[in-house]
Amino acid sequence: MREEIQTFINYMEEEKHASKNTTLSYQRDLLKMADYLEENGITDCGKVTKTALNSYILFLEKEGKAASTVSRALASTRSFFGWLFKEGRIRRDPADSMHAPKIEKKVPVILTVDEVTKLLEQSGANPKEIRDKAMLELLYATGIRVTELVNLKLSDVNMSIGFITCRDEHKERMIPFGHAAKDALAKYLESARETFLKGTRSELLFTNYSGRAMSRQGFWKIIKYYGERAGIEEDITPHTLRHSFAVHLLSNGADMRVVQTMMGHSDLASTQMYTAYAMDSAVREAYQGAHPRK
Repeated sequence: MREEIQTFINYMEEEKHASKNTTLSYQRDLLKMADYLEENGITDCGKVTKTALNSYILFLEKEGKAASTVSRALASTRSFFGWLFKEGRIRRDPADSMHAPKIEKKVPVILTVDEVTKLLEQSGANPKEIRDKAMLELLYATGIRVTELVNLKLSDVNMSIGFITCRDEHKERMIPFGHAAKDALAKYLESARETFLKGTRSELLFTNYSGRAMSRQGFWKIIKYYGERAGIEEDITPHTLRHSFAVHLLSNGADMRVVQTMMGHSDLASTQMYTAYAMDSAVREAYQGAHPRK
């Protein structure tokens, strides 16, 4: 079974051109499934039954896995066995009629403008704090994903006109940034970046102390640290600034399709979900500014 899993992963990479994160996620999920099936005496893909797969999903739920995790594991399983069936490697697809658990959508944490200001004012004057300030300012100024932030190259930043270029496998987009982010970036490039490179060269805009790429987990720790310093009670993540970026733009009258383009949403519906939060914010501000007993 493990040989078939590796062949499937190769297919995802070479023919489907799936991203590295996607293939790693599929591989992790499928190897965990293989472990479970092997422990229950099933090592041949052709002998896997719907009952065995349902037992595996039940096992994940009993382990306390989140519905989103179970749903992702099931999606990986269905893709794998669907591929095996189409390739003629198995006679029937045991995952064909399996359904994912219902996922309860979490309400995203949206910071107020004052909270964002407090967060961005926490950094200091040493090289690490100067770098962190530049990263946080740029994240809020552009609404990019944390993966895009840590993978930005020096050549992706146009300081003269205030634009960054983000790329993925399918497209690229140019996103403007304002004076606050430009000033923070200029300070970082002039006085802090070389501290991290230690005489080496890197095409990356931001690096860790070893001069290598920063991990998403590493940046997650950074934003948690400054959030606590700012006294923000919400459990913020790097995506919190992306959510807040969208809501604050829409609250101030930005065109939805422009916001969609900047955020890299392929579907307008992904951007539209922020309008409810933008309206709620606008109503609350209007009430506080006008009601005599606010």
